[in-house]
Amino acid sequence: MSLEEILGSPGRIRILRVLLNHGEVNITRLVRETGMHYRLVNRHLEVLKKHGVIVEKRYGRARIITLNRDNPLTRLLAEIFERLGEREQGPHG
Repeated sequence: MSLEEILGSPGRIRILRVLLNHGEVNITRLVRETGMHYRLVNRHLEVLKKHGVIVEKRYGRARIITLNRDNPLTRLLAEIFERLGEREQGPHG
């Protein structure tokens, strides 16, 4: 598990901010709030899912993304963002 792989992308950081601020969101909201294209958000979500940072639930065609609070890495990331004041910032910094 590589912290650089998770935090080495501004896009993944934007996604984490949105999830930390809103708890659970659908993919459309992630696209809108991060300002990224759908395919790019999808790629970043796959990396975060691979490391167990997020959980995806499907309800028909709807995809709901949440942070995996059971993962110690997710809790550490949330603490880092909170200490740095990242939660209060908008999606673009």
